[in-house]
Amino acid sequence: MTKTSKWIQILLFTALISVFLALFLAMPDVLFSEQENRKLTQAPQFTLENLFSGKFTQKFESYITDQFPLRDRWITVKARSELLTGKKENKGVYLCEDDTLIEAYKAPDPAQLEKNIDAVRTLSESADVPVYFALIPGAAEIHSSLLPKNAPNDSQKDVINFCYENSGAVNVDIYSALQSHSDEYIFYRTDHHWTSLGAYYGYTSLMDAMGLGHSPLTAFDRRTVTDEFFGTVYSKSGINWVKPDTIEIFAEQDEATTVLNYSEGEAVKTELYDYGCLEKKDKYSMFMGGITPLITVETGNTDAPTLLVVRDSYMDSLAPFLQNSFSKIYFIDLRYYKT
Repeated sequence: MTKTSKWIQILLFTALISVFLALFLAMPDVLFSEQENRKLTQAPQFTLENLFSGKFTQKFESYITDQFPLRDRWITVKARSELLTGKKENKGVYLCEDDTLIEAYKAPDPAQLEKNIDAVRTLSESADVPVYFALIPGAAEIHSSLLPKNAPNDSQKDVINFCYENSGAVNVDIYSALQSHSDEYIFYRTDHHWTSLGAYYGYTSLMDAMGLGHSPLTAFDRRTVTDEFFGTVYSKSGINWVKPDTIEIFAEQDEATTVLNYSEGEAVKTELYDYGCLEKKDKYSMFMGGITPLITVETGNTDAPTLLVVRDSYMDSLAPFLQNSFSKIYFIDLRYYKT
């Protein structure tokens, strides 16, 4: 290599770095990524304490990664390059048959798992009402056969069994219900959630555990509300050439049902389905309006029991099925509450 060609390479590399630095400085920081449906890291505050503790460096690295110019496009470029080399994985998400994207499962830290299950057991032992404990396996477990042979994928069943053996609660066997219907459309192909059909099977398992009857699948009028849904694993992976998912609803909101959302502290009347969310990237949030600290649902079934649900987003698409079984339902997301 001649001296001239070396200088050309150095100049090109320097120019490339300069362009990205200029873009990084010129472009405003992005607060929220619609593509990934999450808040992005903002510039950390510089203090000597943060610098010497290593926190500043760690947060700044995360900030650079999140605010990198044209980040979404680079994720897609990386995903395509991985595919060209024969690797069907990007950022822990695997491209499986029928355009199915599955994120491999990593078991939680044993100490943290023990701490969490202790909290469930304490609640079960101290409550003067029955406590039902429902853990929902994901697509990486139910559809594990679709993953590449050597994909690192821990057993969710082992984790669920450990938790159920130590919960002290009435355990809800959702695993068996989903496993027995694994050949059906029970998980979205581009999202980590179950579909409305998967939520229905979860509902039947919950009602069976509670000793309550449940409506047969034929009792519901299924309808498609969108066939253009791209979910969380689609966004994370950068594998953006797969076909979209379809979102269905089964149980319409009854006329007697009143829904109150406490996302801002004050009660605001809302609905079980927020159809406005279908115009957004995060279309799954149409169920119950997405993440919120507290939602109450009054059904008008005055002779039915009351239910308190410690929820996550999986419960959002199951909630409409519960209208005929309870008089009032409280949905609480503990991530908003500190003890």
